[in-house]
Amino acid sequence: MRVGCDLVSIERVEKIYNKHAHAFLDKFLNLDEQKLIKNSATLAGFWAAKEAASKALGVGISKHCGFLDMTISKSKKNAPKIKFCKKTKRKFHIKKASLSISHDKGVAMAVVIIK
Repeated sequence: MRVGCDLVSIERVEKIYNKHAHAFLDKFLNLDEQKLIKNSATLAGFWAAKEAASKALGVGISKHCGFLDMTISKSKKNAPKIKFCKKTKRKFHIKKASLSISHDKGVAMAVVIIK
């Protein structure tokens, strides 16, 4: 089992979005993920989730695992889920991944557990 976590300032992510708009979103979210963004806290949570997932793999966001090599979605009960592309699943021997996202008092955090 591998664990990764990330903590990010919501304001920092919001400033980047305000400066670069959709170019920023397209860098780390696919179109389905972008549709799930409700506000700056959600956006920062998704950023933290992808950073946490790459840390759980032990490589960070890099040539080994990029932002678009994983996808965030929601369950029927609105819980966040994370899925890796086939290439990444094979490369890192991923059988299952779990994601938790939270935000409060100006920060967003995510924890990813990979088996």
